[in-house]
Formats: sequence, structure tokens, C-alpha cells
Amino acid sequence: MSCGERRYSAGSVALSFLLGGAVGAGLAILLTPQSGPEARRKIRSQADTVREEALKVTEGFRTKAEDIVEKSKEMVKEKKNIIESAVEAGKEAMEREKERIMTKLQKESEETS
Repeated sequence: MSCGERRYSAGSVALSFLLGGAVGAGLAILLTPQSGPEARRKIRSQADTVREEALKVTEGFRTKAEDIVEKSKEMVKEKKNIIESAVEAGKEAMEREKERIMTKLQKESEETS
């Protein structure tokens, strides 16, 4: 796969966006002329904003992960039921075939006697 064909998850794109925004906002605050207390207040405000956005993103990931786990559990349960039914059908077919062979052997045994 060449460098141009890489695929990035939505999470890494969102995190990169948030971090880039935080760094850009921090640099803008630090490079604009203002008093120390005012700069610290703005930095705290930006940090709070980034933290809130990060919490939203992680909550979204957690919700999606829970959905995926639940769907996976349902799929496993469905596949398990299908396999159990197939095994049961196989056992029944084997029993019928066993009875057919036993009947055939008994007839052949009676004919040779």
C-alpha cells in the first residue's frame, strides 16, 4: 500500500483535528499581546473547550464500541443456533442411516441363513 492509499479511522481524524485546534488556539493566545492573567484565563478556557470536545468524542467511541459488541454477541448467538441445528440434523441423519444399514445387514444375514 503506498503512502497515498492509507486510510485513517474517524477517531484519529477527530483527535488530530482537536489537537490541531488546541495547539493553534494556544499559539494564538500566547502570541497576541495581552496581560498574563488574561492569557492564562484564555488558555484555561481553551483547555476546557478541548476537554469537553474530547469527552464528546470518547463518549461517541464508547457508544459505537458498545453497539458493535452487542451486535457481535447477537451474531454469535445466531451462528451458534445455526450450528446447533446443523449438528442435530446431522445426528438424526446418521441415526437414520445407521438404522437403514442395520436393517439391510439383518436381511442379508437372514437370506444367507
